[in-house]
Amino acid sequence: MNLPQPQAQHAQLLARADTLLVVRQPVAPPRPAPGQPGTATDYVQSTPEIFVAVLADEDAPQGWRALAFNGHVDLGTGIRTALAQIVAEELEVPLDRLEMVMGHTAAAPNQGPTIASASIQISAVPLRRAAAQAREQLLALAAQQWNARADRLRARDGIVRFADGSDARQIGYGELLRGQQLQLQLAPPEQEVKLKPASDYRLVGRGAARVDIPAKATGELSFVHDVRVPGMRHGRVIRPPHPGRDGGDFIGRCLMAVERDSVAHLPGNVQVVIEGDFVGVVADREEQAIAAMRALRVQWKAAPAAPDLSDLSAAIRANPAQHRALVDQGLVDDAFAGAATVLRRSYLWPYQMHASIGPSCAVADFSEGRLRLWAGTQNPHMLRTDLDRLLQLGEERIEIVRLEAAGCYGRNCADDVCADAALMSMAVGAPVRVQLTREQEHQWEPKGTAQLMDVSAAIGARGELLAYDFAVRYPSNDAPLLALLLTGRIPGQPRTLEMGDRTAVPPYRYGNQRIACHDMAPIVRSSWLRGVSALPNSFAHDCMIDELAHAADADPVDYRVRHLDDPRAVELIHATARHAQWQPGHRGSRGQPGADGLLHGRGVAYARYIHSRFPGFGAAWAAWVIDITVDPASGRIAVQRLVVGQDTGMMVNPDGVRHQIHGNVIQTLSRSLMEKVAFNDHGVASREWGGYPIIGFRDLPPIEVVLMPRQEEPPMGAGESASVPGPAALANALFDATGRRFYAAPFTPDAVRAALQATP
Repeated sequence: MNLPQPQAQHAQLLARADTLLVVRQPVAPPRPAPGQPGTATDYVQSTPEIFVAVLADEDAPQGWRALAFNGHVDLGTGIRTALAQIVAEELEVPLDRLEMVMGHTAAAPNQGPTIASASIQISAVPLRRAAAQAREQLLALAAQQWNARADRLRARDGIVRFADGSDARQIGYGELLRGQQLQLQLAPPEQEVKLKPASDYRLVGRGAARVDIPAKATGELSFVHDVRVPGMRHGRVIRPPHPGRDGGDFIGRCLMAVERDSVAHLPGNVQVVIEGDFVGVVADREEQAIAAMRALRVQWKAAPAAPDLSDLSAAIRANPAQHRALVDQGLVDDAFAGAATVLRRSYLWPYQMHASIGPSCAVADFSEGRLRLWAGTQNPHMLRTDLDRLLQLGEERIEIVRLEAAGCYGRNCADDVCADAALMSMAVGAPVRVQLTREQEHQWEPKGTAQLMDVSAAIGARGELLAYDFAVRYPSNDAPLLALLLTGRIPGQPRTLEMGDRTAVPPYRYGNQRIACHDMAPIVRSSWLRGVSALPNSFAHDCMIDELAHAADADPVDYRVRHLDDPRAVELIHATARHAQWQPGHRGSRGQPGADGLLHGRGVAYARYIHSRFPGFGAAWAAWVIDITVDPASGRIAVQRLVVGQDTGMMVNPDGVRHQIHGNVIQTLSRSLMEKVAFNDHGVASREWGGYPIIGFRDLPPIEVVLMPRQEEPPMGAGESASVPGPAALANALFDATGRRFYAAPFTPDAVRAALQATP
């Protein structure tokens, strides 16, 4: 099997002649800010970090090769393609000639975890500058060779020529680099670098086919599940009987006994690995490991009963919290006292799964005191630090080779299974592949947390927004590596993070605002999911503005626009509504079925995803207009049409942005209409797809995308933004169809029927 060899590649590039590198001297990564996710480390690698490499290669077309390195990973968002477009544009090479290397800890720079839609918006910036530096150096080499001024030359497709055509000479990158061994230091952010003007772009801003698709279509190695190495054995884990719970004094202290003899008769040279509450089995073949997992007799102490989550709002309110004021503007109480209309509402978001189609998998090889891991992690460098905390090897002895895995958009079990594989490989002295079962993935993945938003809003007699009082409760953290807890390396007392504040401030013009976050530890194992706390917060914000528009007898689109100060938001909403043929003043069924026996409704919502440490910064702007029907007998919602508008700023790959919007819409419809984790006395009760259904192809509507032309603006993150307004748009359409307001997701048929049968 032709596996990536990033460590060897990195060393060869640093030593290679006929090469131009743009590098950065490594430093210890910044420590996580207080209350923010991440793992602190003082580790600094001993070699420079490479961002761009151009090398002469007689065996390559035109005699040269080009590579670029980025520390983030592609989670299916298409950033491998977009980053390659950025580098190829600045470096002046064809897109299909650039090799993009991502996420390998031994080859790619440490740029932190792939979160918050920040890959294009932030981590691409040094890569673009590095490519521009390399281009200018190549022009300088040609100028020196020809005794000409560099500003008279231009590069195109890996060849340098005279820009005005007055001289017919040309020279390729490979020829320029023969006899050279150049290392340029990546220019610091404050230093000016000659970047290509956007008006000259030939690749950026144009649709490009995903560079990762051909390998997937032809069965080449892409996914970590397919890794095979010589001598590899197979492992399975046996988890404790408190599924999905990682906080409490009992964590890591439940194992009583393991009967090794219960699997001694099985074929496959079965070995049992035990450390604290971590229990695993290793066998020669996968089916043998599965049989051993099922046969191994394990005795556990009874864990305390899981928290009662049958009344989710009450459970969240009862969870100890620390109040944190975010905004206190104006005279909020006085504005409420003098208001013509005051609405007080609570909005509830459920626990949800990342629901990765493929269970998490990893392959670990511990040999000669070093660990190599093939992983589908979202956080390669952070995982390396966590594994060092677990194994005490030293980070310089741990290498993460990042391959693709099942989609997650947040923290699933991809990191946990890496630790499982590492522990077993070290115990048995051979490479070990571990794949979780569907039940283990469903029950133990860190959930997208439940969230409770209390909102009060006031308007004047003419409908003007007067005051807004918003408080959010978000019981989650970054879900420590499960093996750290099960082995007792760290205690089972969960820490509290400050992550409930994403998009906590509404986008609308309330003259008096009081915004607060109640920071709290998780109730069950939880971490970030696509949209983090911003999606539920915007659910509350945009359901409330819709209800205020109704109270003011105003059109929902006009009312939003009237109370927005952001001109890009206004233009986006207008463009989206126009494409959807929005008719001001039009009313849906409001509970009265039409001639077809169905209720018809239309909803609108807007949000800009504001993420990272408060007050944070913005990704793309997004708006939805959605048309639905509701069967009043069954309560079933059918989405008939969906228009999504997005302002992404400069779009590196418009096709990729469009694909991301489609992905956001599909996942958000599923989360809003169907998804909700069930719990029992032990913990998570949702164990398979029957207990946790997700949306199917037949339930997907036509999705129409409106992309705002902003190529002159900086690029904004697109990985999550289109999901954020979705739940509110659906809830607002439900009101237009049924005449009932919905304050808790998901909007299942049972929930719709209950609302229709309730007394108004």
